[in-house]
Amino acid sequence: MAVRALRGATKLREDDSAEMREAVVELLREMFERNDVSTDDLISILFTSTPDLRCGFPAASARELALGDVPLLCASELDIPGALPKVVRVLVHLETSRTRAELTHVYLRGAEVLRLDLAQ
Repeated sequence: MAVRALRGATKLREDDSAEMREAVVELLREMFERNDVSTDDLISILFTSTPDLRCGFPAASARELALGDVPLLCASELDIPGALPKVVRVLVHLETSRTRAELTHVYLRGAEVLRLDLAQ
């Protein structure tokens, strides 16, 4: 097993706590499903959100997936003019037998434009 990093992002329509929960859970489920990740594989998860999202912590939303013993951390993205608004990014550290090239990074709800080279 190797330690790898798995990336993902999602975009919210509004700064709304219910939408935050829904979008973060959807993103993590999709990331885990596409990469055959179980909670036992997880080392830690880092969440960032753009400064225009103030409705809640993405990590709090992730707790709905029974990640109680997985270290989670939130941070704010840089406030760069012209950056895509209302975005939550995720960086998952995990143990996996997959190579970096075999990992599927997941971008949803309009966040695909952030990494057209990675988005499916």
